This record gives sequence, C-alpha cells and structure tokens, in this order.
Amino acid sequence: MNQSIIEVDLHGCSVHQAEIAINAALKRSKGAYRIRLIHGYTRGHALRDMIRSQYGHHPGVIRLEFGMNQGETDLVLRELY
Repeated sequence: MNQSIIEVDLHGCSVHQAEIAINAALKRSKGAYRIRLIHGYTRGHALRDMIRSQYGHHPGVIRLEFGMNQGETDLVLRELY
C-alpha cells in the first residue's frame, strides 16, 4: 500500500493559481492519504482562508488538519489504520 503525502508549495501564488494547483493535486492524489499545502504564515492569510473555506467541505477531503506550523494546512483524503 502506498502511504504518501503530496506536498504543494503555494508561496508566491495568487488565490486563483493556488486553486488550480490544489485541484491538480487532488486529481493526481491516487494512493496518497493527505495533501500538505504550504501557504506561508506571514503573508499567507488569503491562501489559508481560501483553503479552509473551499476545501473544508470538498467531497474528496475527509477533514482539514492544522499542525504546529501555522503556514501549512493538510487535506486528509483517507484514514490510515
């Protein structure tokens, strides 16, 4: 079983560019159990807010996770047992 994390660095992206990158990652996420979105902390509020509002209810995402690093948000796609 492939237990992988896809990382998408969104630094320097506009909200529209970030949406395109995230949607592409979701399409190629076969086998991955999470997508780690690196949006940044100091100037990443627009991206963070868009991720949390649009992908928190996405049908392919079980839940969002926020770690100790405030510049990252994880989209959990499936559970590992």
